[in-house]
Amino acid sequence: MKQFTHYGPSDFQRDLKVSAETLQRLEAYAALLQTWNKTTNLVGPATIPDLWFRHMLDSAQLYPFTQDSPSLVDLGSGAGFPGLVLAILGQRDVHLVESDQKKVAFLREAARVAGVKPTFHPARIESLSGLPTALICARALAPVDKLLALSAKIATPETKFVFLKGQNVEVELTEAHKIWRMEAESHVSRTDSTGRVVILREVSPHDRGHTSPRLTS
Repeated sequence: MKQFTHYGPSDFQRDLKVSAETLQRLEAYAALLQTWNKTTNLVGPATIPDLWFRHMLDSAQLYPFTQDSPSLVDLGSGAGFPGLVLAILGQRDVHLVESDQKKVAFLREAARVAGVKPTFHPARIESLSGLPTALICARALAPVDKLLALSAKIATPETKFVFLKGQNVEVELTEAHKIWRMEAESHVSRTDSTGRVVILREVSPHDRGHTSPRLTS
């Protein structure tokens, strides 16, 4: 039987030290998600009882790694994790990329009730151009090599990538390094001891032999 953490808004506020106003915005967002999820596939129904731990805290843990960036592009935003959570926490110039129109409709309404104004891009990632490139993030979307390929049109060598990854991150980075040069670091996830927050810098393609990527933590 699935074991839940019984982690709620008060726990989130204690751990993240957010203001009462920010918590209210997140609660409005969470309430809307629970309503929409009954008819629209936003997140797995089994994760709803653990929403504040599995989704809210999981997304919010990226904020220390993104908050200094002048902009953020969230690839495959889905239900807004992590991009919308980061916008509510105070991240500047957030761009939410999502091709599913039902999810985009949810994101627009969620942003409205939460009182934030991200920029919406209802399109496939590979079709985008002209977005800010300071920081690109993604959660539970694709392996690292595919994420970098999808980002190729908008990223530059100065772009910083922040990805939430699972226990196979070392394998993913090794595969990615067959195509891309990069400097990588990782941090243990606050919500899963086998998960990692992966930070990539100085990413560029190459086409010759090389060693494995350097991963620091």
